[in-house]
Amino acid sequence: MTVARYVAVVLGAVGASLAAAWPALSAEARPAVLTGALLAALNTVCAYFLALWSAGRSNNAFFVAVLGGMLARMTVLLAAVLLGVLVFALAKLPLTFSLLAYFVVFLVLELAVVSRRPTGQGAR
Repeated sequence: MTVARYVAVVLGAVGASLAAAWPALSAEARPAVLTGALLAALNTVCAYFLALWSAGRSNNAFFVAVLGGMLARMTVLLAAVLLGVLVFALAKLPLTFSLLAYFVVFLVLELAVVSRRPTGQGAR
């Protein structure tokens, strides 16, 4: 699966799930849930790109991309959550729950897609 197609699948999942849940969410929870979903979507797209980019490269490049990318993504997510809670006063529980729920769903999706790729096939 190309990166563009993966992005389309992820954004489609976010859009469909938010459209279904939006009427049930309170007005103060909506920005937090949307932020959590978008952060998780950005995180999974970056992770997928790094996994594809590192495919077929040396072990050193693979580990730098995967582990270094993980550290960078975790740092950015932490900063974004702190910024959202402390500066923009987003609701803590909806933000945390949304980010965690979307993260788990996208992690399963990423593992399913990456495990079906032929070995050594890089990013397109």
